[in-house]
Amino acid sequence: MTPAHEHPSVATERVRLVPALAEATAELAAAGVQSPRVDAELLAAHVLGVGRGRLLLIDTVRAGELDRFRDLVARRTRREPLQHLLGTAAFRHLELAVGPGVFVPRPETELLAGWGIKRAAPGAVVVDLCSGTGAIALSVADEARPGRVLAVERSPRALTYLRRNAAGFSVVEVAEGDVTDPGLLAELSGAVDVVLCNPPYVPLGTAVPPEVAEHDPAEAVFGGADGLAVIRPVVALAARLLRPGGALGIEHDDAHGDAVPALLRADGRFTAVEAHRDLAGRPRFTTAERSESNVADCSP
Repeated sequence: MTPAHEHPSVATERVRLVPALAEATAELAAAGVQSPRVDAELLAAHVLGVGRGRLLLIDTVRAGELDRFRDLVARRTRREPLQHLLGTAAFRHLELAVGPGVFVPRPETELLAGWGIKRAAPGAVVVDLCSGTGAIALSVADEARPGRVLAVERSPRALTYLRRNAAGFSVVEVAEGDVTDPGLLAELSGAVDVVLCNPPYVPLGTAVPPEVAEHDPAEAVFGGADGLAVIRPVVALAARLLRPGGALGIEHDDAHGDAVPALLRADGRFTAVEAHRDLAGRPRFTTAERSESNVADCSP
């Protein structure tokens, strides 16, 4: 039935999709969006309720659908994150709920998650610090066979998304906590197999894209003057939590390729420190193992 307020001709009017996509792509490119065609297609697919690949099979859309599409495109030209407009972010095999108040997970972090998945032996205890949406924790739960995964987050707004995303993962526990708290997870000292962390690490004053500057929470992006303000306590916390031989992986800024490995070596409780680069060849994360010596030292 046609709504009373909508004229029948408007309700049934059809518009060609291809020219609309071309127009949207041009608008997004002019606004400085890095992947204008992809974004336009994803927004159209979202409005139409189909996968992006099925757009090739669609010739025309209803006028109302075109209006909703153009509204989303206009918001994207104002650099509102694509993931906020879609309500989800893809991460490895997952679709995670995202929105204002939680950091949108980036594809680069899939590398750290993949490393953690390989290190999480069946039955392992895994801790994901600064969990945000739960991208790393839930990927480990989804792709490995851990016995227990703790996703730790301090932001109340981020915790809302984390709990929503973690629903249905029986091995995942959400814990509210601050990684700078020296007593965090005291009951797990020396009992954790893998610690993973994508902390805030961008140095203050660094220029970031509008999507980050205006929409990602600053506390999830910036890590103090040198970008290491959160990483330093994470190193100490991981040293306390990990069992001998346990593994640590920390994502960091591409300017920290030497600084983070140096922090781990200077701590004295880690061995096998290794720097890892992303697909573009930039320093992206550093891994290490808890040494067999100094295991009794549980000080933060």
